Amino acid sequence: MMQRCSDPVVLDMWHPVAATVELAAGVEYQTRLLGEPLSYAMSPQGLPQAWRGTQHQLPVMHAYGVLWTSLGSPPDELFEFDEFHEPDRHNVWAGSVGVHTSAPRAVENFLDMGHFPYVHTGYLGIEPHTEVKDYTVEIVNDGKEVLATGCEFFQPMGALNALGGMLMEYTYRVPHPYCSILYKSSPIDESRRDAIVIFGQAVDEENTRAHLVLSLLDDESNDRQIQAFQQLIFSQDKPILENQHPKRLPLDPAVETPIRSDKTSIAYRRWLSGLGLRYGVLPAVSDGR
Repeated sequence: MMQRCSDPVVLDMWHPVAATVELAAGVEYQTRLLGEPLSYAMSPQGLPQAWRGTQHQLPVMHAYGVLWTSLGSPPDELFEFDEFHEPDRHNVWAGSVGVHTSAPRAVENFLDMGHFPYVHTGYLGIEPHTEVKDYTVEIVNDGKEVLATGCEFFQPMGALNALGGMLMEYTYRVPHPYCSILYKSSPIDESRRDAIVIFGQAVDEENTRAHLVLSLLDDESNDRQIQAFQQLIFSQDKPILENQHPKRLPLDPAVETPIRSDKTSIAYRRWLSGLGLRYGVLPAVSDGR
């Protein structure tokens, strides 16, 4: 039986639990968060609700098409994702997928370009285009985010509305320990970026529900087509993730040998360590925790 989370950093975070488009008003749903059962609903008045047990009401927030809650005392606001609110965006919920791995492992995989030609062959990568060119990684926003810029990778079909192979430019944001936003070149507007988001729900330390949200400059593809494409990509990642060991992400750089293409992963692990986060990770020995 999983122990209750005792990590104050994680307890006081906002956590995603469901896409609101999936919620019927007045219906009660159940899930698990940080090893604990909880219930949630959208009231007949359209207000999100979440509770633990029979009476313990939890903080709630409705943001970016997702219902968020917390088992502690979360901040007043969630991280910004302004693109979601742009009027010409096609915002699509692409599914919630259970993965037998920790939330940090799921995020780290999302940040990895090196696996594109081998795991997503014919879509996000193809041989011989295997080189991950150098790029920049920073900790920004007063230490609240990891940001990787100048990432480029050739993709034979990098988006559903792509007409052929193109060199995609990527920007990765990690504004939350269990969430990441990927901005990538739009096939129809060189000046703007599509956004693909993974909101990770830590079911427990070694199981995650990945809530997938897309904010696209694509007014031709319908929701079902977009969902099918994104679920295809994630289905290719799922067995890779579930075969990684240990399930919890090691924060000690000596545990898994990094290479140049792992710069974002290294920065992400160091950032988690600096936050003092312990849930879903194996802390570095030097952290003394």
